[in-house]
Amino acid sequence: MSKSTPATIALDGAGVAYTVVTYEYDSTAEQVGNHAAEAIGEPPERVFKTLMVEVDGRPACVVVPVARNISMKKVAAAFGGKSAQMMKPTNAERATGFRVGGISPFGQKKKVPTAMAQEAQAEPYMVINGGRRGLLVRLTPADAMQASGAFPADLLS
Repeated sequence: MSKSTPATIALDGAGVAYTVVTYEYDSTAEQVGNHAAEAIGEPPERVFKTLMVEVDGRPACVVVPVARNISMKKVAAAFGGKSAQMMKPTNAERATGFRVGGISPFGQKKKVPTAMAQEAQAEPYMVINGGRRGLLVRLTPADAMQASGAFPADLLS
């Protein structure tokens, strides 16, 4: 599997240090993110999922721990909006250029505002999708925020 994706190219361009981690993606897994954490031997609080949302009809991106759920009220508030909802998968794929299960906050086709769960800052490193199903990147939370343009926010329910 090639380790070059729009996400890793964006990380390289940002001068960010990261390590590529691969695993066997299982589309039938009940919780794909938790499956990924288990497959790579990382605690779920260090493995983060990238979710595409719409806040007052505008696209946005949130990065949160795989085992946690987001609060739509908190997501809306984080982006200064009144309401938030999950983006339809086909719209998320079109907006990001990535397939669902491989969406990364790095190197998206269209740059959108991005919020990262504030809990990430307590971790020495985090693992986030690297732009392809079964390909993850391990990097520091500060580097992830810098490379994605994310801001820390209270997003979890």
